[in-house]
Amino acid sequence: MDSVRTPDSETAEPGDTPAPAVAASLGTKVRSAARWSLINTVVMRLGTFATGIVLARFALGPAEWGVYGIAQTVLLVLLSANELGVGLAIVRWEGDARKFAPTVLTLSALSSGLLYVALFTAAPTVAGLLGSPDAAGVLRVMCLCVVIDGVAQVPANFLTREFAQGKRMIIDALNFLISTSVTLLLAFAGWGAMSFAVGAVAGNVVTLVGCALAAPGTLKFGWDPGQARALLRFGLPLAGASMLALAVVNVDTMVVGATLGNVALGFYVLAFNISGWPVRIISEAVRRVSFAGFSRLAESPQALAQGFSRALGVVVTATVPLCVLLAGLARPAIELIYGGHWTPAAAALPWLMALGLIRIGSELAYDCLVAIGQRRSLFVVQGLWLVALIPVLLVGARMNGIVGASQAHVLVGGGVVVPVFLFALNRGGVGVGLIARACAWPFLGGAVMAAIILGLERPFGDGPLALLALSTIALAGYMLCVLPSRDFLRGVGGGDRPQRGRHRATAPVGPPNRT
Repeated sequence: MDSVRTPDSETAEPGDTPAPAVAASLGTKVRSAARWSLINTVVMRLGTFATGIVLARFALGPAEWGVYGIAQTVLLVLLSANELGVGLAIVRWEGDARKFAPTVLTLSALSSGLLYVALFTAAPTVAGLLGSPDAAGVLRVMCLCVVIDGVAQVPANFLTREFAQGKRMIIDALNFLISTSVTLLLAFAGWGAMSFAVGAVAGNVVTLVGCALAAPGTLKFGWDPGQARALLRFGLPLAGASMLALAVVNVDTMVVGATLGNVALGFYVLAFNISGWPVRIISEAVRRVSFAGFSRLAESPQALAQGFSRALGVVVTATVPLCVLLAGLARPAIELIYGGHWTPAAAALPWLMALGLIRIGSELAYDCLVAIGQRRSLFVVQGLWLVALIPVLLVGARMNGIVGASQAHVLVGGGVVVPVFLFALNRGGVGVGLIARACAWPFLGGAVMAAIILGLERPFGDGPLALLALSTIALAGYMLCVLPSRDFLRGVGGGDRPQRGRHRATAPVGPPNRT
């Protein structure tokens, strides 16, 4: 396991094991943070979902959604490396994080500022290459979030380090209220895709101010050459891995936009956003505490393996029914929620829901591998994923439009990436048997749900009441299937009693959990 000495690691004994009281306190913090994070994520995503419905029905068409999709893609890729990966040192390093936080802030602010200057200059070229010349102005405005996020990383990661998800929920709520209000006002005033950009900037400013107030004294610039070298040694590889991870889930937008045009891209972006509901609601909530939790268990391979398998069991159990319902009822659901003019997106949705399930499992695996210092494995997995995906996406999009692009994602994700992740996890001490145990009952329940939907969809029809009844019956079948796993799932948090390991990981590493 990779290890890098931190500025404060000289005072730590390599064989130290947390006292029982400390371990119990950690478990309490993780469970409390997980509850707050889940509530936060569900509330915010439901609000975002409702806003998207209003915009899609009454204000914006597929072409505007396509421009927004291009801008959002570029923004996410830049966010994956805007602070060179050094911000998560605050979460991962042991000792007093305030001693090296000023150096982190300086590095983060400088790198994000330089990235924005480069993007501002290249925006027309980037937009043209991606098949959306109209996106240049939107890119220049939306990517101001890169600079704001770079500065906000320090106080935000202090909140993550302390499991302060209650405070984060308040900040995110204010972000949502401001960004949504601005977006809606500008969209109905005729600003088109630019309304998303201005709303995003307004919301990010609120997050920066809120995090600074919730973690006072953390926005202090400073410079220590020794700390900077140590930060960059781990941060640059991590930033590269993060950029690869974001490229994997965003390269399809570039391919579809350049190959099929803005209108087709708009339908694809809507379908992809719907497929991301489980990812954003469940995976985002888990990832706000999973990395910190896995990091605390990294010294004990047995505890880490048990903790990962149970966390995976909870995530998969919660995700499978959402994925199956949205895949099986794609067309009537989109027509009911967004209107009949968006139904072309339904053809791609079942495939993208399968991708959503793959993404959730791979993101949790990413956090686990980062926590145990397996950065080389991450490079291999993410690099292989991207290299295999691009040509398959190009072929799929040209042969079968947005459906072909969706099928390409699933083919590469399920056929190449999942086996490689399983191999990497096995090398890190998480056996395939534990992963199979976590997924077996949810997958069985998903198969039963799919059979119920396929068997009853035609007799029931596609009206609102019929969809509600069919969903209820399918969910009841799923619940019966996963009941045998309830004792296993109740063990979540049981891995928070670290056993004595050979050594403690001190490398400050972390996942690309930017949303």
